[in-house]
Amino acid sequence: MGLLGCTLIQSQLHWEDKNANLQMFEQKINTITTQTHVVILPEMFSTGFSMQPEKFAEKMDGLTVEWMKKIAASKKIILTGSIIIEEEQNYFNRLIWMLPNGQFGYYDKRHLFAYGEEDKYYKAGTKRLIASVNGWKVNLMVCYDLRFPVWSRQQLEDGSFEYDVLVYVANWPQKRNTAWKSLLRARAIENQCYVIGVNRVGNDGNNIYHSGDSMIIDPLGEILYQKTEEEDIYTTQLNKETLNEVRDKFQFWRDSDDFKISI
Repeated sequence: MGLLGCTLIQSQLHWEDKNANLQMFEQKINTITTQTHVVILPEMFSTGFSMQPEKFAEKMDGLTVEWMKKIAASKKIILTGSIIIEEEQNYFNRLIWMLPNGQFGYYDKRHLFAYGEEDKYYKAGTKRLIASVNGWKVNLMVCYDLRFPVWSRQQLEDGSFEYDVLVYVANWPQKRNTAWKSLLRARAIENQCYVIGVNRVGNDGNNIYHSGDSMIIDPLGEILYQKTEEEDIYTTQLNKETLNEVRDKFQFWRDSDDFKISI
C-alpha cells in the first residue's frame, strides 16, 4: 500500500494519424518490464494537439477508447492520457483513466487554450476527477490547467488531503517551457503532493516544437526526474511514507485559506 508505480512515456507524435500513434504507443508499452500501476501518455496522444475535432473526434466506444481497454487489460495496468471525444454535438479534450477491467473515469479539460483557439472548437469541462489506486488518490489535469492554481488546490478538511499525486498530461511548447517547469514545482510545493508532468517532444503539424521536460517532483518541490528533448519511458515508485513525513513535519496546510471551488 505504500508504493505507487508510475510510468511516464515522453514521445513524438504522428500528426493527426491515430493508427500510427496507437501502434507506436502499443510498441512502447510492450517494452515496459518493471512493475507499474499507471502508464501515463501525453495530451491528445492519438492525434497531436489538433484543432480539427470534426475530423478526428470519436465516441466513447470508438477506436482509441477500445484500444485503451485492450492495452489496460492485457498489461494489467491503468492507462491514462487525453484524446478528442464527441458527445452530444460537443467536442472535448478528454482525459481517460482506463482500468484493467474495462471500467473508466474521465476528465474534460477545464481551461481551454484560447491563445491556440482551443476554446473555439472544444467545450470546457466542469468537474475534477480524483481517482484512487493502491491506496493513493490521483488528481488528473490537462496541460493549460497548470496555469490556474485554484483548480488544482487541495480542498482540506480536518487535515485530510484530497489527493496525493497531481498529474498533468500535455502538449506544452518549448518556447514556454520555463513556465511549465516552474509551475509544476509550484503545484507540488503549494499542495504538498507529488506532481507528474508528461509532455510530448518534437515538432507538431503546425511546426511548433516541444522539448518534453516531463518531470516527477516530490512534495518539497525537488525534481526526482526530468527528461529534455529525447523520447523516454521511465518508471518510478512513489513512496507514501515520504509523502506523509513531509505533511506531518511541515504542517503548512493548517494555515491555508478555507474556500470551495464553484463553477
